[in-house]
Amino acid sequence: MQTQSEERTLHPKLERIANLLRFVGWVSFWLQLGLGAASVLMVIFAISGRNFSQALTPPTPGVGVTTYTQGTTPGIGISIFWAVCGILALVFSLYLDFRLTRFARRLRNPNPDLHPKKAQVIQLLRISVIAGLVGMLLFILGGGAGLGVLLSKSIAQPQGVAIYDPSRIIRSLDIFVATANMNGIAAHFIGTVASLGLFSWLHRES
Repeated sequence: MQTQSEERTLHPKLERIANLLRFVGWVSFWLQLGLGAASVLMVIFAISGRNFSQALTPPTPGVGVTTYTQGTTPGIGISIFWAVCGILALVFSLYLDFRLTRFARRLRNPNPDLHPKKAQVIQLLRISVIAGLVGMLLFILGGGAGLGVLLSKSIAQPQGVAIYDPSRIIRSLDIFVATANMNGIAAHFIGTVASLGLFSWLHRES
């Protein structure tokens, strides 16, 4: 167990770096976790609502139900797929943030042998940036696909005329998917900016 006298032997520069790594790591972790949880809930709602619509498709007047997918939004499944991929990338980013806080804890240890090497910290930040960029790309693909579907449905809707085809109606569940992708982009953006900021700061300190 470390005593107060041992903690005071830590070099001020190392303590400053450790405090910054710990602060940025936890702030990035919790912000990404909150936005990621919101994205997960919205995707779950969209998937469950999609399955419910397939099971209970309202009949079209004069036509009847011909398929189980008649009440769902064509093409929205692609947006859900990319959103799920982006969420998986976000889970990896959360792991990297947590690992950064462990590096900060090791750096505060008075025993130099337990300190992480600078190359390890830099490598972790590089991986975090790459993971953030890949995650943003996945969510952008999902958001673009979802918005494209919503745009096509809005254009196809006749103005001032009742809509009897359920597949042409813009539903709130469709908007959930687009919002989930936007939250995912914001989450990965926070992680990427935090990693780039730390990367630049460490280079100036060296």
